[in-house]
Amino acid sequence: MKEIRSGVPDLEEELGRPGPALVAEAADWPGDVVVLGAGGKTGAGIASMARRALDAAGREDVQVLAVSRWTDARGRAGLEKLGVRTVVADLSDPAAVDALPDAAVVIHLVGAKFGTASAPEQAWMTNTVLPVFVARRYRGAHVVALSTGNVYGMTAPVTGGSRETDEPRPVGDYAVTCRGREQVFTHAARTEDTPVALIRLNYAVEPRYGVLADLARTLLAGNPVDLGAGAVNVVWQRYANEVVMRTVGHAAAPEPFVLNLTGPETAGVRALATRLAHHLDVLPEFTGEEPATSLLADATLCHTLFGYPDRTLGQLVELQARWITEGGELWDKPTKFERRDGSF
Repeated sequence: MKEIRSGVPDLEEELGRPGPALVAEAADWPGDVVVLGAGGKTGAGIASMARRALDAAGREDVQVLAVSRWTDARGRAGLEKLGVRTVVADLSDPAAVDALPDAAVVIHLVGAKFGTASAPEQAWMTNTVLPVFVARRYRGAHVVALSTGNVYGMTAPVTGGSRETDEPRPVGDYAVTCRGREQVFTHAARTEDTPVALIRLNYAVEPRYGVLADLARTLLAGNPVDLGAGAVNVVWQRYANEVVMRTVGHAAAPEPFVLNLTGPETAGVRALATRLAHHLDVLPEFTGEEPATSLLADATLCHTLFGYPDRTLGQLVELQARWITEGGELWDKPTKFERRDGSF
């Protein structure tokens, strides 16, 4: 495990580092890779990891294309420096999607979550309608589409969380429209024989963003930690990026491959905050009651196929505490993980 000591450049290099298994699999990818929504929180790490894996596998002939509106000039320049081709497009415009370059592998990261409570039509457009354009444009390509554990209902922590075979029970426009995204790509798998993988991700974390960053900021501000979530799953962002890319080989038709992606632990919010508070040298305070159920996923299949995350929960807590106390960059993008009503 590499220590992350020199700030954002060191962190971003690590988030895009492919492991040996991914490099071996990249040698067999069927053609060019397009990452849709590459300007979001996870896109740069995934696009750079794909490029580095292909280079290490001797597949310089295969392009990696990163598609976004690209309001982040720094992020775009960083990817181009690595050899990723960036493409500017508004993916809500079907004509723009039709004009995208061909690709044999599609990583669909486009989604709308925050603000959807006040503008639910945006969630429906981005999460359910836009995938129709993508499914038609990339008919027959290997599609890996990021989804969310929010499509499941609440479960008691003693159950280990929802499994891939459990019936989805989405609550709120965000979860319902994400389930709609899954159904659009399922339709493509069944009617067009498009190989599809659906990744239900629960709370990837890195020190600039995520559940741990939210908790650390709350603790350092002297505010009480809300216990409303009860318990959570978190997973290291680099591992999540790699699993997304390694799932290319598992995309299937006519039935999509479905995978829960998260860490192996069920972490109580109180215990997690207490551990963070110890490293931050603050006294934690709490508000609310711990419920009997939480939004949790069982990622046994993921760990069986791809191994355990390369950073443990304890190591993630230590990394977060060190990062924030040393003045590391933070994103103003709270996860709102404590919400139980599906309203974001």
